[in-house]
Amino acid sequence: MRILLFGGTTEGRVLSENLAARGDDVTVCVATDYGREEQAQVEGVTILTGRKGPEEMRALMADHDLVVDATHPYATEVTALLKEAADATGTEYVRVKRTLTTSETGTSPANIHYYGSAADVAEALTSTEGNILLATGTKELGCFAGLSPERLVPRVLPSAENLAACEALGIPRRNIVAMQGPFSTDLNVALLRQKDIRYFVTKDGGPTGGFPEKAEASAQTGIPLLVIAPPDEEGLTVEEFLEARL
Repeated sequence: MRILLFGGTTEGRVLSENLAARGDDVTVCVATDYGREEQAQVEGVTILTGRKGPEEMRALMADHDLVVDATHPYATEVTALLKEAADATGTEYVRVKRTLTTSETGTSPANIHYYGSAADVAEALTSTEGNILLATGTKELGCFAGLSPERLVPRVLPSAENLAACEALGIPRRNIVAMQGPFSTDLNVALLRQKDIRYFVTKDGGPTGGFPEKAEASAQTGIPLLVIAPPDEEGLTVEEFLEARL
């Protein structure tokens, strides 16, 4: 089967490994060089790097039997485009979603607070003081432009593009933490203390994205964890997809 897989996530790598091992013709589309590095560990797959627009998506799908959407759970715009392209080309589409954590239980510890968007978090922080660790990715950085850049401590993947995004907001270089995660509880705790953090902002990326370690670091330090809630979506987990397909 000719399979087109979108996703530079860990889930995408697991899927491509299993599908290629089965003998499928797998093409993986990743948006960044980081995603390419993840997929480069997999033998027998074709890797395409760079964000794809609607026309490119449709052109690629025309040559494949199945499109698997394993993009990040917060990449809602990409998922919507992939669904539209699949409908337009008549290509079978399957959404593979990440297993998340606290937000799915309906309850959370007192130190964890959920918000509908990054803008909602930023608004809540306008009346506060102290440093803010932003572990949300650079896409949401602009939402915090109304806060003093001296307060912002963004933790981003180490790429020139991400550093430029931080500097565009006037964030001092001494505040930028360029590291590749996920991170252990101890490392999170050390960073919170080293940078004198008063608020920790993140997404719920589930165990794959190191969310339990962030929550534990918040509990150990007493620093509030402000979480951008994940979008509600339907789909299969990696395990469910592989069981159904393999």
